[in-house]
Amino acid sequence: MTKRRRICFPSAPAFLVIACSVTAFLVQVAYAQAEKSPPPAKPALAVTVIRPQLATLPIRVPANGDIAAWQEASVGTEANGLRLTEVTVNVGDRVRRGQVLASFESAPVAAELAHSRAGLAESEASLAEAAANAQRARDLQATGALSAQQINQYVTAERMAQARQEAARAIVRTQELRLAQTKVRAPDDGVISARSATVGAVLPAGQELFRLIRRNRLEWRAEVAAPQLARLRPGQGATVTPVGGMAIPGTVRMVGPAVDTQTRNGLVYVDLPAGGTARAGMFARGEIEIGTGSPALTLPQAAVLQREGFDYVLRVGPDFRVLQTRVKLGRRVGDRVEVLAGVDAASTVVATGGGFLGDGDLVNVVEGRTGPVRTGRSATERRP
Repeated sequence: MTKRRRICFPSAPAFLVIACSVTAFLVQVAYAQAEKSPPPAKPALAVTVIRPQLATLPIRVPANGDIAAWQEASVGTEANGLRLTEVTVNVGDRVRRGQVLASFESAPVAAELAHSRAGLAESEASLAEAAANAQRARDLQATGALSAQQINQYVTAERMAQARQEAARAIVRTQELRLAQTKVRAPDDGVISARSATVGAVLPAGQELFRLIRRNRLEWRAEVAAPQLARLRPGQGATVTPVGGMAIPGTVRMVGPAVDTQTRNGLVYVDLPAGGTARAGMFARGEIEIGTGSPALTLPQAAVLQREGFDYVLRVGPDFRVLQTRVKLGRRVGDRVEVLAGVDAASTVVATGGGFLGDGDLVNVVEGRTGPVRTGRSATERRP
């Protein structure tokens, strides 16, 4: 007779105790692992991203130079030894051709003019008398009442009286001219750039009183390296930026025919528009456009950072971490800069605010705004 083995199972209360103990142990292990694992990384900044774009950039020749007057007129006095009584303009005033700028004492000249006119009237009376005598002598010439010598004397007296009349008339014209010269007038339209006239001064003829920028026209006298001069032509556009000012458009008027033997630079004269912020005597930098090149990959200048003497951009990877990438730059036009190496057209680059980020920082990608978005979602993953 075989014996059966009896299998003993734990009672229900004991089973529940064991299950609770195991569950508590697993919960403690899970909490311990959770405490040991690092917290999820937080984004450092919300940024907007862009991609490099193809653009056709113009080819430009850089240059430096001074801004000067197109032509400057020296306005002086022609009256000699007269007292300056009035000055009607000052530096910076706009004047028209023929406008009175200053006045000299005119009373002495007016008195001399009156004396000259009296002398002219006397010479005219003498001429009338001499002409009548000469005519009577000519009428009596056929009768023989007067000798040929007497007739010749009357004719000669007429001619001398006529000459005296012409001399008197010339003196009158001279005095009238002197009287007109007591008014100093502008030789052309323009702007007064300098003034040395002082009321009360007695000045000699030829003394400069004002300097005038003719027609208020300014030009940029750009110094360009000799090898670049052959590529420049009148009519080409230019962009001129005075120190501390805004960019001004200009047009090449003339390329200088000579090159300085010391600097090996030639002068290019660029006309500037009237009414701008440029002033004569300013130093300016600029570029002259000589053509357009092939399409180039460009980025906004705000997307390029300068660190340790090199140029960098911050690319955003699929894990939303930025990667500092060194780039090689080329031409700059406006707010765009050409990228020669370092990124391609498919790269995603931080547009602005890169100066506050470091290599490997986690960011929030924002499209079209700067507000925060949910962590770990790109612009294409967010709901509209």
